[in-house]
Amino acid sequence: MRKILSFMHVSLDGYVAGPNGEMDWIKLDDKLFDYVGERTNTVDLALYGKNTFDMMESYWPTAADKPNATKHDKEHSAWYKKVNKLVASTTLQSNDPLVTVLGTDLPQRLREIKNQEGSEIIMFGSPGLVHSLLEYELIDAFWLFINPVLIGKGIPMFEGLKHITQLQLIKTDIFQKSGVVCLNYEKI
Repeated sequence: MRKILSFMHVSLDGYVAGPNGEMDWIKLDDKLFDYVGERTNTVDLALYGKNTFDMMESYWPTAADKPNATKHDKEHSAWYKKVNKLVASTTLQSNDPLVTVLGTDLPQRLREIKNQEGSEIIMFGSPGLVHSLLEYELIDAFWLFINPVLIGKGIPMFEGLKHITQLQLIKTDIFQKSGVVCLNYEKI
C-alpha cells in the first residue's frame, strides 16, 4: 500500500506562507536541496493542490533551460518532467499523460490510488490540500522543514483539525548553514 508523504516548509510559529502566500522567508541551501532530491527520487507520484500545481508548472518544466540554472534546478526539473502528477482540482483540464486530475470525490480517488502498486506519493506544499486530507486521515507521514523565522501571520500549517492525530518522530535532521530542522513524523 502506498503512503502519502507531506513535505512542507513551516515557520517556527507554525505558518506555511505569509498572508498573501509569500514564501520568501524559506531558508534553502544546497545540502537541503540534495536531501530533498534523494527523497523525491524514490517516489513515482507527486500530489499537488491546483494552486501549487500551477506554480510548479510555471517554473519546473523549463527551469533547467535557463542560463543561470543551478544544480538543483537541473535535477528537480528533470524529476518533475518525468514524475506522474496527481492534481486535486475540479476545474483543471490537462492533456498531459503524466497529469491525472482527481476531480470530485477526492478521498475515494486517493484511497484507490493508495491501494495500487507503486512507491510513495509525495505532496509538496499545498496547505489547503493538507487541511482536507487531514480531515479524511489520508496523510501517512509529515516531513516538516522548520525554518528559523517568525512571520506572525499567514496560512497556518494545521487548521480546522477535527480529531487528534497521533504521530511518531522517525528522524530529525539539522541543516546548520540555513538553520532549518527537518522533523519526519509518521502517523501511528
